[in-house]
Order: sequence, then structure tokens, then C-alpha cells
Amino acid sequence: MAYETLIVEIEDHIGLIRLNRPDALNALNSQLLGELADALKAMESNDKVRVVVLTGSEKAFAAGADIKEMSEKTFVEMFTSDFFTNETEALLRFRKPIIAAVAGYALGGGCELAMMCDFIIAADNAKFGQPEINLGVMAGIGGTQRLTRFVGKSKSMEMHLTGRMMLADEAERSGLVSRVVPVKNLMEDAMAT
Repeated sequence: MAYETLIVEIEDHIGLIRLNRPDALNALNSQLLGELADALKAMESNDKVRVVVLTGSEKAFAAGADIKEMSEKTFVEMFTSDFFTNETEALLRFRKPIIAAVAGYALGGGCELAMMCDFIIAADNAKFGQPEINLGVMAGIGGTQRLTRFVGKSKSMEMHLTGRMMLADEAERSGLVSRVVPVKNLMEDAMAT
């Protein structure tokens, strides 16, 4: 299947899914998340795929939800459509391990997407955050609960209520990521895992 917002490959037993909206820093929109759900369904039924690596670009894993798409919807439309919830269910139900290989920004929905994976390997340039407070909204797809489970209540509350970003080394110390590697080695390390 051809995708417009993803690059999907299978190497040996590894399914590689690369978010590919470079002009929008891989901002998450309905199309990207729908394609991600489709790609995961295809990989789940492919016996050759034993593990999936989900990644973005060196500049951004995913810089959050596509604010332009969100601004075109009313609150009622977003609430009744379960905005992003249906699309992310495929990731949460996926029965094979998913490794998030994160470089650059993983903000808002991008941070939440990474936390939905089984574990996160971060490049040394990775920055994690929940900056929704700066837009006057709260994290929408479970970020408040997930981040708290990863880093504890105090750090989670600080990040959610101030919009402060967490750099890769702090994310490793806090338990958000399993390890930090040089950005040039990120994909090699993730694919070797």
C-alpha cells in the first residue's frame, strides 16, 4: 500500500515506519494517524515482521498535533469524533513490540505517541514535552496519565502546567526513555535492538 505521510519498509524481521510530514515537523493529523493504523494492521498480519521501529526525522519525531487541522473543528466535532483516539487504538492494541526511535522534538501528541510504544530510544538531540498549556488546552490522548506513570507526578505536573521541555539526558534519568544514543547512531541502534 502507498502512503502519503509515512515511509514504510520491512528489513529482515523489522517493520520500519517513518513519519513523513517534514514541512510540518511530522505534526500528527487524521491522515497520518489513519495511515499509521493501516500500516500497523498490515505489519501485525505479516508473519515476517517480529518488531516495529517507529521514527520521524532527525529534526522531529513528531511536533504534536496539527494545530491547523484542530482549529478547523469545533469542540463538539472533536469530542464526538474521538479526535485521534480511534486512530491511536491500533498502536495500543498492536501485539508485537514497538520501539520508538526519537530524535528532535517529541511534543504534545508526538510525546504521547512515543509513550504508547513499548520503549523509547532517544537521540542525544531529543526534546520531550507537553506544551498544550501554551495553547490553552490539555493533553488529549492520555498524555497526563502516561507521562505521570513514566516520570512521576511532580515532573509530569511541572511539564504539563508550564510547558517545560525535557532533554534526552533528563528523560533517561527520569525513566521516560530506556537509553540515549548519538543522533547519528539512532536508527542503527534501534534496528539492532
